[in-house]
Amino acid sequence: MPPTVPAETPASLREQALEALCTADPTAKAAATHALWARWRALGGADESAWAAQAGMAPNPARPLPGRPERPELVPAQAVAQRSPFTREGLAALLHAIAHIEFNAIDLALDALWRFPGLPLDFYRQWLQVAHEEATHFGLLRELLLTLGHDYGDFPAHNGLWEMCVKTQHDPLARMALVPRTLEARGLDATPLIQSRLRQVTAREVKQEAQRAVEILDTILRDEIGHVAVGNRWYGWLCAQQGIEPLSHYRRLAREHAAPRLRPPFNDAARRAAGFTQAELDALLGP
Repeated sequence: MPPTVPAETPASLREQALEALCTADPTAKAAATHALWARWRALGGADESAWAAQAGMAPNPARPLPGRPERPELVPAQAVAQRSPFTREGLAALLHAIAHIEFNAIDLALDALWRFPGLPLDFYRQWLQVAHEEATHFGLLRELLLTLGHDYGDFPAHNGLWEMCVKTQHDPLARMALVPRTLEARGLDATPLIQSRLRQVTAREVKQEAQRAVEILDTILRDEIGHVAVGNRWYGWLCAQQGIEPLSHYRRLAREHAAPRLRPPFNDAARRAAGFTQAELDALLGP
């Protein structure tokens, strides 16, 4: 009788998230993220052991983290040109900028999944849901970009979101404070303003695409309220675990990590829906 070959232990969900994060091709990264989400959903309530939540992990030093395509060219934020939606090229550049944010947001969610062990299972479940939705947003925007004769990578972009990810890589509390609650929350304020500009587009050559962009941004805004709420939930939880006062600690973290100063107008309704308190909204207008 031939010897029995032991079955190979499947990668944990967190290991699979790290693998997706290291994937460079945008199509493959989005597909890997959706596949990870589908695997988790198929487990139903029997997912506890699949996370390996207590396990520390180390990425392969031979692979770039995160995996990225050769394009777009990454330039300083101030070098990214202003984008007007009133021409095909301008609308394509605007959509590319938003698609780049969503592509980076996939990485931010996947990174939270693998990097921070020992947290409640809901932390990992919620960030996987976020990653899945960010991949969906990227796909919607890329599809629209293709109708304008462009693809992701055709315009320069900046690296600000991932730079903050690196700054906060050793502290999940700082990560929750400064990525979802700061950088991603800016999208709650910016999206209605972008939609207002898009609704002003009347040129026949781009009107249909601009209207479709407004619809996609409706979906993104709805989902992003939930994503920022996830950041707020876990920032509050981590503060409570450590006996930290959230508002004053946020100010300290923002100074320590040189977070961008947020400027009005603010979408107070969306921010409240995402879990910001009135004191936090008032602090946005402070010195």
